[in-house]
Order: sequence, then structure tokens, then C-alpha cells
Amino acid sequence: MPDTTGAKKNIEKAIAQVLDREMSQMRNALVEQVLQHLPEAIDTAAPASDLAQLVKAVAAIQGGTTQREILRALLDNSVRYCGRTALFVVKNGAATGWQSRGFSAGDDDPIKDFPLEIRNGLAERAMQSRMPFSGQSKDMDSEFATRFGGSDPGEVLVLPLVLKEKVAALLYADAGTEKGSGFDAAALELLVMSTSAWLEVTSLRKQSGPGQESAPVERTEPVPMAKAAAAVSDPFAAHAPGHTAPVRAPEPAANVETQTVIGSSPAASNSEDADVHRKAQRFARLLVDEIKLYNQAKVADGRKHKDLYDRLKEDIDKSRATYHKRYGNTAAGSVDYFSQELVRSLAEDDSSVMGANFRR
Repeated sequence: MPDTTGAKKNIEKAIAQVLDREMSQMRNALVEQVLQHLPEAIDTAAPASDLAQLVKAVAAIQGGTTQREILRALLDNSVRYCGRTALFVVKNGAATGWQSRGFSAGDDDPIKDFPLEIRNGLAERAMQSRMPFSGQSKDMDSEFATRFGGSDPGEVLVLPLVLKEKVAALLYADAGTEKGSGFDAAALELLVMSTSAWLEVTSLRKQSGPGQESAPVERTEPVPMAKAAAAVSDPFAAHAPGHTAPVRAPEPAANVETQTVIGSSPAASNSEDADVHRKAQRFARLLVDEIKLYNQAKVADGRKHKDLYDRLKEDIDKSRATYHKRYGNTAAGSVDYFSQELVRSLAEDDSSVMGANFRR
């Protein structure tokens, strides 16, 4: 068998160069997308310098290439629009402090590992609605309010950072301890929205890159809850909550990601084939999410006129080829997850919306 090591390195180098060029274009496109959806609370008549600073803040977030860098940039730039801010990671039904800005002048971060109550108050509302909520400091976790206080009257803001339609973290912001100070809720909402979008983009790039798996291999044997929640790429893995929500009987999953047609044997679901199916499903979702992200107007028009495939033919065909090149000759090749995801996500479960020329 011929040695393909050299060819593989050259291919990987070429792909890396293409991805680097793409990232610059993706940054610009994402800035345009975010600015088109600026919160209405932002005054369109605001000085150009203020909007320029917001654009710079968004660019700083997009300058991050890892989750840690992106989230640190979010905190660094959020504190420009408030007195204090903190990020709490949500896992196992509990929220734990990751990092903060403005809470301490020293090196010790008082927010780190602080368990935030999310079963009531503003945090619960933000979790349930996946929308920002503002209120008074008394509407927060009582232990948090007692320990960290705030300015009088103590207006605070809690913003959910949503990834894959789930709240992955909560950003807390207030005016700080100085009287007469405040915070810019609209600017903070924009920064959180930009962070969510950029985390999705960088995740897509990483999982689509050469030699990258689209999801970490899951263990089939029981593992402690905190360890099971700490994925390899999770920037909060070292700060997993030491407390967990009360254990409840498992409920049927609304979206059964691991259900596949790979055979009737119970052992099959624990095999390597099951992992391949899960990864293929995840990769298909990432590809379709990318199509939606950069073609929002076409998607809206295509749904309205029921000709999505005709309007997005080039993007769909390229992504389909990418999907089949990666998973067409694997155990997942027996199921066309890409077409399923197009109908589920792009056409909102109505295959007729794809149009007459769409073929599975």
C-alpha cells in the first residue's frame, strides 16, 4: 500500500488555508447579520462613535478562536457597558460561577465556583424563556444578593447565552457599587447574541475540519454526573458544579438524537456504529445550520414560496457532497441524515416547502 502521509499533510495544509480565508469572510458576514438584528432598544440616532465601539466589541469576540477566548472577550467587553458582570455555566440543572469582571480589584475572583440559584427569580425567568430579564437585586438568589450587594436601588440584568436552543450559561450584569451608575441593556444583549452566534460558527469550523470528529465519543458505562457533563471541549470543565439538581425519574427525550435504524439488537445501540450515527446526525445539523445562518432572506422567501431547494441549490448541493464524502461510506450511510435535517430544520418538517425539484 503506498505511503499517503505526505499527501495527507498537503491536503490538510490546503484545507487549513481555505478555512483561514473563509473565517475572515464569515466574521464580516456575521457582523452584518448581528447588526441587522440590533435590539430595538439601541438608539439608531446614537453617535457613530458609540456604534463603532459596539462593532469593535463584536470584532473582539470574533477574534477568539476557542471557547475560552470568546467567553473572556465577552466579559472583557461587557464590563464596558455595565459596572460588574459575571458568567455562570449551566449544567445538570445548576449554575456555577466561571469568571467575572468588576467584582474584585485583586486576582481572586469571588464569583468563581459560586453556586447561583436558578429555580426562582430573574435567573429562572431567563432560563425558562431564554430571554433577558431585568429587575432588582432582591429578585436574585438571596445568598448572591447578600454576599455581593450592588448599587441602590440595585437594578440588575440576567441574559441567557443560548447554544443549540439550550441555555448554556447566564450573563449577570449590574451597575456596580457606585451610586448614579447604570448599564446599557441593549448593548449587553447584542454582545451576548454575538457570542452565541460566534460560538456556533467556531464549533462548525472545528467539527468540519480535517481529522476532527463531530462529537466526542460517548461512554456507555455509568459515570459520575459532573464528569459526564464535562465534555472535552467545554471551557467550564474545570468548574463543573459541585451541587446538582434533585434526581428525578428520566423523561422521554423530545428529540431522540441517538435513535437510529442500525438493527434490532440491543447491543447495537452501544456499538461503534451507534457513535457513527450520532456523529452523522450532528454533522448534518451543523451543515444545515450554516446554510440557514448565511441565507436568512432566501430561507424566508423559500418557505413562503415553497421553493427552498431552487433558491439554495448551490449551498445544499455543496453541503450534501461534503456530508456524503464524510459519512456516505460509513455505518451511517444507510440513512440520509442530511436530507432529513433539511426537511426538519430548513423546511420546518414540511417537505413540500423544499419544492418540486428536491430529491432525497
